[in-house]
Amino acid sequence: MTKYLISFPSGAMVFPADDLQAVADASHAVVRDAKAAGVWVFGGGVDEDVPPVMVDADGGVTPGTYPQTARIEGGYTVLELPTREDAVAWAAKIAAACRCAQEVRAFQDDPES
Repeated sequence: MTKYLISFPSGAMVFPADDLQAVADASHAVVRDAKAAGVWVFGGGVDEDVPPVMVDADGGVTPGTYPQTARIEGGYTVLELPTREDAVAWAAKIAAACRCAQEVRAFQDDPES
C-alpha cells in the first residue's frame, strides 16, 4: 500500500464565517470515516502562528526555512491506500468537507516507514 499526502493551502478555504462549524463537523466526519476504514495515518493543520526553524546536524537552531518551503501552511492528511484512484476518491471527500480542491501526492515506498 502507498501513503498519499492530500493537502490544501489555507487561502483555498473560502466560505462565510457562519459556516465554520459546519466545515469543521464535515471535516471531522471524513477523519472518522478514514479511521474506521483503517486508512488514516495522520492529519492536521499547520499552526501558522508558530514560525519555522532550521535545525543543523549539531543541534543548532536558526530562524527561517528553505526558500522553496517558506509558504507551507494549510491542512494535510496522510492516508495509506491501495491505489491512486482510492486517494483521489478520499481527496474528493475532503474537498467536499473543506470546500476547496485538494492536491494529491504519493510518497515513495520505504519499507522502514
